[in-house]
Amino acid sequence: MKLIKQGAEAKIYLAKFEELYFPFDDKVIIKHRISKRYRIKEIDQKLRKERTVREARILHRAKEFGVNVPHVYEVDMRDMKIVMEFIEGERLKEYLEKIPIEERLELCREIGRQIGKLHEAGIIHGDLTTSNMILREGKIYFIDFGLAEFDNTAEAQGVDLHLLKRAMESTHYRWFEKGFEAVLEGYGEVRGKEKAQELREKIEEIESRGRYVRERKWIR
Repeated sequence: MKLIKQGAEAKIYLAKFEELYFPFDDKVIIKHRISKRYRIKEIDQKLRKERTVREARILHRAKEFGVNVPHVYEVDMRDMKIVMEFIEGERLKEYLEKIPIEERLELCREIGRQIGKLHEAGIIHGDLTTSNMILREGKIYFIDFGLAEFDNTAEAQGVDLHLLKRAMESTHYRWFEKGFEAVLEGYGEVRGKEKAQELREKIEEIESRGRYVRERKWIR
């Protein structure tokens, strides 16, 4: 078992399937929500339990709605661990930069379709970036649902898409406008043109609020 990432809330380990269960040529991810010493023990236990259960439920519901996410193998409520499938493939962050524009835009449309299914399930990812998307055998998988929550409001969905737009602008600045437009096209294929237009307007509203705040700060 190898520690591959440590965040503020959890440690992420990569392990062989056979280390935990039975001989099988596969790998798993173990997400262990760590205890916070500054929190009262009972509150810490309650928060970690709630977040562990919520993430497992979100992954299960996303799978039901056809979103490509890791399979959950086990939820350990004693140690606050989730054992899930390891998605081995290429991160879209790097892959999108080395392929022709036509293929790139088609993958962006597929990103939009996957987000559309996620939002149809009433799920907000909370950290939509191409770093959290893996291409495996022609399919795009979403990973890292640590900030995900259940929320079916247009505001939350608009923020989710807006964060992806900002992330694409930062990482894929040369072509992000065409790329994000393709994302919205794919989104509309799943949720319909009317819903996609509603979210497009919500994103513009969120951006205008941000500009207003920055302008107010500058005036002061």
